Amino acid sequence: MAPGEAKSRIWLAGAPILFVLLWSSAFVATRAGLADVSPLAFLTVRFTLAAVFLIAVGAVVRTEWAALSRNWPHLIVAGVLINAVYLSAAYLALREINAATMALIGALHPLITVLLAKPLLRERSGLVQWSGLGLGLCGVAIVVGSQTSQPDDLLAPALGVAGVFSLALGTIYYRKHCRSVPLRAANTVQLAAAAVVCAAFTLAAEEVVWVWSATMVATLLYLVLVISLGAQVLLMLMLRHGEAGKVASNFYLTPGVTAVLGWLFLGEALRPAVIIGLAVASLGVWLAHRDPRRG
Repeated sequence: MAPGEAKSRIWLAGAPILFVLLWSSAFVATRAGLADVSPLAFLTVRFTLAAVFLIAVGAVVRTEWAALSRNWPHLIVAGVLINAVYLSAAYLALREINAATMALIGALHPLITVLLAKPLLRERSGLVQWSGLGLGLCGVAIVVGSQTSQPDDLLAPALGVAGVFSLALGTIYYRKHCRSVPLRAANTVQLAAAAVVCAAFTLAAEEVVWVWSATMVATLLYLVLVISLGAQVLLMLMLRHGEAGKVASNFYLTPGVTAVLGWLFLGEALRPAVIIGLAVASLGVWLAHRDPRRG
């Protein structure tokens, strides 16, 4: 095995772990930063700054815009589904339901992805993978089950489910149509499209509230530089090299890891059920990624 190939394999093996840590940290950062800002306006500014940053980088470091070819429409659709629709729906849902309930709704993502990947991508999941998905769902249920509240109406949960469905459809769409596009150029187009759509959502459905604070600024910079430019690229990288269903299974770990990070950085209570659920979900994700052909 060539040294370059070995490094590539090590990087791809570590990408899911780093992605889960970054994606989970986004929830902790959002909790800290959204106290003084309305969510849709916050998303609009976040995506705009990230897109502008990448455009500026592209002006200094050569970006392969020509390689996008006819993929522009596909990248716009994927960016709107993964970023704008998913996060807008989730943030609006969180006005009426707590984070634990949203996390439980989010656990539908891997299952929806696998169900959609079979007819759209012709991906097949064996008994081991289905067992892993089932265990992952059980792990999430253990983590957040005791914290889940009953909403007064069904609109907020419906928004949450719609957002998760959008995320699943977006990941499948990206893998089907955009997996060969250069990552930096692809991320720039997706973030710019998400910024435009979130701006439209803000104008149509939100009374903007924006109070400047050190916490809000730090949170915004973290979400722009680390999540939108880091975790998003990791997600696209994993979708380029792995099956959509297996990539989606990593999301089972985010509720448990988020709870642990909340305990470490926000002083939130860490219940024993979180540790048990995280262990069960981790076993499920391992099974979902396992390739029986390799023993």
